Amino acid sequence: MKVSKTYICIDFKTFFASVECVERGLNPFTTNLVVADPTRGNGAICLAVSPKMKEMGVRNRCRIFEIPNNIKYITALPRMKKYIEYAANIYAIYLKYIAKEDIHVYSIDESFMDVTKYLKMYKLTAKQLSQKILDDIFKTTGISASVGIGTNMFLTKVALDILAKHASNNIAYLDEDLYKERLWNHKPLTDFWQIGRGISKRLEKYNIFDMEGITKIDQEVLYKEFGVNAEYLIDHAWGREPCTISQIKAYRPVANSLSTNQILFSDYKFDQALLVLKEMVDLMCLQLVEKNLVSDNIFLSIGYSKDIIKSTGGSVHMTVKTNSHLLILPYFIDLFNKTTSKKYLIRRIAIGFNNVISDEYEQFDLFTDYESVAKEKKIQKTINLIKNKYGKNSIVKAMDLEEDATTIKRNKLVGGHNAE
Repeated sequence: MKVSKTYICIDFKTFFASVECVERGLNPFTTNLVVADPTRGNGAICLAVSPKMKEMGVRNRCRIFEIPNNIKYITALPRMKKYIEYAANIYAIYLKYIAKEDIHVYSIDESFMDVTKYLKMYKLTAKQLSQKILDDIFKTTGISASVGIGTNMFLTKVALDILAKHASNNIAYLDEDLYKERLWNHKPLTDFWQIGRGISKRLEKYNIFDMEGITKIDQEVLYKEFGVNAEYLIDHAWGREPCTISQIKAYRPVANSLSTNQILFSDYKFDQALLVLKEMVDLMCLQLVEKNLVSDNIFLSIGYSKDIIKSTGGSVHMTVKTNSHLLILPYFIDLFNKTTSKKYLIRRIAIGFNNVISDEYEQFDLFTDYESVAKEKKIQKTINLIKNKYGKNSIVKAMDLEEDATTIKRNKLVGGHNAE
């Protein structure tokens, strides 16, 4: 017999902006505040706007120049360490009520919880338990939150995203029947979890504009259009979601990868971007060494200013399985030279490694200078020890001191934004 599940999903209201208001002793529901770095220009993205500004029609993640001139507001420079500190404190509150095995942290400001067994233990309904946690969060941190409750993770997220944020008590519940009754004909489709504009546009080709429409069309049409992903669309259209938190916790990927990317502080020319690429490869190789991993496949993606042309790049299979910067860097430089346009300014660089495995399987080809690689490995491990003890900028390379280098500045950031 299938046991009925109950999930909750808690989301902090415009988290970064709320933290900044709390830190200033201000009420986020009556204060106009945006979290942004104006030094990046009027095109800089606002990481968050206060609930009050959202009520005035200012959307989250807008750019500074999109805020109407008649709205006066406080600008708060992002402080990522502070937001992480608040998130950690709130997670500690969760642990007062729910075991970590039943919590899935979805993002810095959003978490799922399987509360099925706790309702009987606490002798509370899901709404009562949710309210108890919300009250504790607000009393301890001053941060307000919304809660979605559902019989599976999809319904929980939809209850949060579409209903809870507009409910007077910031809590909403959905089961499959309520979902069909209240949201089967909800528009637009992009309000639903995991349906972006691209999927919505493709569904519009078949005159599908709501979830009920997905249940009416021949499934073969959906599988032809979306492949295996049609299964998720069909399940979600009916309000079904088989995945559980325990399955998420138990998941182990068949193949691993490691990647990093950065949006440059300004538009870079070809040679300037090559310097940044070298810095990124150096740091990624240090990561591989620290994690005792190696790879035999690299990938590169270059994005151009104002999306003048599509991103370029590709992947390359190396003749070695290694984490040696000495051996890996030439592959990246060659791929960059072969695929990157010299005519257009560059704004984004992404690199990574596929087929990442334990360094027990490190392999070299006949042309490898083993002594040089072994010497380099000792240096890399020493560098990691120094950085871990004294900070990322405690030891840098000469190239990091060049005018167009970004490593020293980015080492002071968290998630690409100001840390302090």
